[in-house]
Amino acid sequence: MTSTNIMIEALSDQMNGHARKVIIGLNWTLVEGPIGIGLAHTPVRGTSGCFGLSNAGKLSGKPLSDFVGGLTSENPFDRALALAAINAHHNSFGLSGNNANGLDLAAERQNETVVIGRFPGLENRLPQAKVIEREPGPLDFPITSAPALLAKAETLLITASTVTDGSLLNYLALAPDALTVLIGPGTPLSPALFEIGIDILAGFVIDDKKRVITTVAQGGAVKALKSCGRNVCLLRS
Repeated sequence: MTSTNIMIEALSDQMNGHARKVIIGLNWTLVEGPIGIGLAHTPVRGTSGCFGLSNAGKLSGKPLSDFVGGLTSENPFDRALALAAINAHHNSFGLSGNNANGLDLAAERQNETVVIGRFPGLENRLPQAKVIEREPGPLDFPITSAPALLAKAETLLITASTVTDGSLLNYLALAPDALTVLIGPGTPLSPALFEIGIDILAGFVIDDKKRVITTVAQGGAVKALKSCGRNVCLLRS
């Protein structure tokens, strides 16, 4: 069994219930389950491998566990749905934890920090961080810089989108000694991820079901989600 399959098996353990609502919005993909609502970043249309969904119109009512296999699909929309379904189980409505922003937790360390993915407000919270991006801007590093930068990293922040694009385990392997933070609304708040090398899970829990469904359906981005729930961080003991 591959490392990816082991991770998928751990995340899907004891998942139950069915999808009550499924939305693929402009920015976020949403799956509502019986105990929570999960989010994942919607793939950019035109991305290699993006196709329509053959089972569109039949997703609501599907067992949450049936979505999980989509994490290994060639279609990025299947992978986003899989992560959202996983989060509908793990990021449950009543989940509690540290309510800090993951970026702030990293900023407290004030050491050599590398970030996979540029987050909103990053330049204010972590101005000295080195940022690796698939499509780098003027202040970013390309993915080819990852091995050299991660070898020196003391703190590594990784966007939750790496779960769906299959790169998470590769980044972890490049920085075995760094404190690692998986961050973003699409982060599964599952302690099972501590077993693969994550130290802090910095995710999001929905509190206002009606508001988040409307927000996602109408193309809301990260800023618009803030009024729909709260940051939750789980720390490895």
